[in-house]
Amino acid sequence: MADGTVPDQQTSGGSAARTEPPTEHFDVLIIGAGLSGIGAAYHLQTNCPGRTYAILEGREAIGGTWDLFRYPGIRSDSDMYTLGYSFRPWTDPKAIADGPSILRYVRETARDHGIDQHIRFRHHVKRAAWSSEEARWTVEAERGPEKERVRISCNFLLMCSGYYNYAEGYRPEFPGEARFQGTIVHPQFWPEDLDYKGKRVVVIGSGATAVTLVPEMARTAAHVTMLQRSPTYVVSRPAQDVIANVLRRFLPAKLAYGITRWKNVMLGMLFYILSRKRPERVKEYIVGLVREHLGPDYDVATHFTPGYKPWDQRVCLVPDANLFDAVKQGHASVVTDQIETFTEKGIKLRSGKELEADVVATATGLKLQLLSDIEFSIDGERRDLSKTLCYKGMMFSEVPNLAYLFGYTNASWTLKVDLTAGYVCRLLNHMAKHGDTTCMPRHDPTVEELPFLDLASGYVQRAFDQMPKQGSKRPWRLYQNYVLDLFTLRFGNVDDGTMRFSRAPKPVTTGRPQLEAANTFEAA
Repeated sequence: MADGTVPDQQTSGGSAARTEPPTEHFDVLIIGAGLSGIGAAYHLQTNCPGRTYAILEGREAIGGTWDLFRYPGIRSDSDMYTLGYSFRPWTDPKAIADGPSILRYVRETARDHGIDQHIRFRHHVKRAAWSSEEARWTVEAERGPEKERVRISCNFLLMCSGYYNYAEGYRPEFPGEARFQGTIVHPQFWPEDLDYKGKRVVVIGSGATAVTLVPEMARTAAHVTMLQRSPTYVVSRPAQDVIANVLRRFLPAKLAYGITRWKNVMLGMLFYILSRKRPERVKEYIVGLVREHLGPDYDVATHFTPGYKPWDQRVCLVPDANLFDAVKQGHASVVTDQIETFTEKGIKLRSGKELEADVVATATGLKLQLLSDIEFSIDGERRDLSKTLCYKGMMFSEVPNLAYLFGYTNASWTLKVDLTAGYVCRLLNHMAKHGDTTCMPRHDPTVEELPFLDLASGYVQRAFDQMPKQGSKRPWRLYQNYVLDLFTLRFGNVDDGTMRFSRAPKPVTTGRPQLEAANTFEAA
């Protein structure tokens, strides 16, 4: 229907089975209570203090990725001085933090700023319908195990649902799996009771998850083998940032954090720019460092020398060279080959070699998913957002009052999320100042469409058709450059000629949340 409402259910005789409950309303709805959602809420209540908001979280706890993933050694692959929030200093000595520490940081942020009081857990959003007449979204969610239908409206929808499928990882089927007498696990759904102490483990994969699992499991396993089809760039970095820890001893925490944050931002940008401009030199440098760690007799050319350029795929980070140490000490090994079939005892490779295993971890990747599994419609017509152009890396052509917090692929996720959340607040305040109710990027037919992400990684290529496109020029171009985005999003004009502002013909409901607010707020 044009106003985004759902028709009453009818009995077979044609009479109404029940009356649809009135819709509760907020100025802003945030979808997701992970790292991005908590950060967005802080920016919203700080920069737009008059706005009402709620956070809808499909799971039962705050934290998103950092609450979902429980595999051994789970950690960040970015330093916490850039992965952390701009407004909350990271004070732990470890810059490369473990998952539980990051989860605690996110939850403490939510608690200390009262954000946790705005979260509604076990609300899985299924549909969002826009009404141009009323200038509002009507969101339909399933609440709790009974999947009770809940309908809430808002003036602006802020998507903080991450970029991958929480319910399903990428898991190719291998020949002969049914014959294997051991245990097969996917890191995204790691069983709490899995005991691998003293056992032989094979980790399939060579990405960030694999290089995290291998050294951690090697601490107690009999032996861990990382089985990869092809090598990945792997660099070592100290788990602690010495400069940050010294600065924190002599400077206020916020100042020390800010200096370290900018230091790491600039170093990361320099490394990325050099990788693009001088790929062979950077490749030689990275491979050379691996050779220094593993020694001249190790076959670095086979196992740690990729056939692609640095940053064609994400570069894997290992803290304090722990992966290389596990290999040197004989607790772990790397095998570069392809799987022919599983056997009763392990995995038979194309080369004819068989890897015996008690446990196989399929670190085969994520499944990308744009904006969760929500079905969007505008004035009664289904809208496929993968067919749109992405505006400033956050909004979609011809889609009103909706923004998506999507972080960097070549730097820490939160750097872009902070900028995007701040920009959304500027946008909301601009609309309030001028009496507008709707903002929408207008499609430019002269812009050449390009892939949304410039990465050759398998998880990106598999999801190519599910992602929107970026454009060949501003404001549709995705530059993956923090400094450039800082000037564009924090200081650039909101009314830039591409964003169209308008007013709804009907009055828009605003102000306090209505009706069922008292019984739908839940605690983790």
